[in-house]
Amino acid sequence: MHIQHHIQLRPYNSFRTKAVARLFCEPQSVEELTEILKRYPTEKKLILGGGCNLFFTEDFEGLVIRPAIKGIELIRETEQEVEVEAGAAEEWDRFVDQCVSKGFSGVENLSLIPGSMGASPVQNIGAYGTEVKDTIVLVKTVDMQTGEPKAFTAGQCGFSYRDSLFKRSRRYIITSVRFRLQKSFTYREKYADLSRELSGIATPTLTQVREAIIRIRTRKLPDPDLLPNAGSFFKNPVLPLEAKDVLLKTLPDLPLFPAGENRWKTSAAYLIEKAGYKGKRKGMVGISGDHALIIVNYGTDNGKEIVAFMKEVQNEVFRQCGVMLEPEVWIF
Repeated sequence: MHIQHHIQLRPYNSFRTKAVARLFCEPQSVEELTEILKRYPTEKKLILGGGCNLFFTEDFEGLVIRPAIKGIELIRETEQEVEVEAGAAEEWDRFVDQCVSKGFSGVENLSLIPGSMGASPVQNIGAYGTEVKDTIVLVKTVDMQTGEPKAFTAGQCGFSYRDSLFKRSRRYIITSVRFRLQKSFTYREKYADLSRELSGIATPTLTQVREAIIRIRTRKLPDPDLLPNAGSFFKNPVLPLEAKDVLLKTLPDLPLFPAGENRWKTSAAYLIEKAGYKGKRKGMVGISGDHALIIVNYGTDNGKEIVAFMKEVQNEVFRQCGVMLEPEVWIF
């Protein structure tokens, strides 16, 4: 197993901030990963996937593990459904594309989300009325403390909004994810933007839904290869009933969606725009003019500048709206 020393992490995070990893490796198999963990039992560790949901503010004085386990395998098939397993290093959207091309439905609304397969359950990625937890059957991992494989059923993953057991504990390295997908498809309206994009199509096909989502995301979200960013920077806040009622008095057009008993989810992008930050830039960091949920990097390689701008946005939204936004992005 090849261990590299003093590796620059700028190419491995979509914000393109600089940091040096003292140790770095890319295990190609579960066996290699297990070997690494047993060789470095006490070393501080960071698991890195596609790097699309994190950035660095300082060097990492430990071991960065970037799993390189690939492969997509059909595990089980019936007349109605299939189970498909994909390695942690598979590109998420490549997996979605393959599923849609084969007529397997369930993940099409998650088209064009950047990042790797291994990151998808960690964040419980979601878009257009769908979350990845809706299709996951099994998550295979290696326990960083023991070096031994451990599998989790969907019910054991502790999924919630943009959260999971794997995000909270960071003890387990995901090696593959298994999904249950349907062999039939009927479009159901879940999200207004998507329905508008598909207006005029009486019965949208699986491919038409994927293509519509790609068009929407391409229009709204800057390409991280051209303008470094980490996608949606903040979680959409979930408000208790009392806070929702108070906010409605000053923001009567506040978008609200039920999120459990006496709880309501609202739009972080809406609050940021109301606070006057959509399209606003400070130095080399700013908010996208096309989508208020996207912080973009106009040229800095210093992650601390992004953090400073993040805090400014949080404080101003809190001052004007009384809501403290929580980052969805990991900051190291």
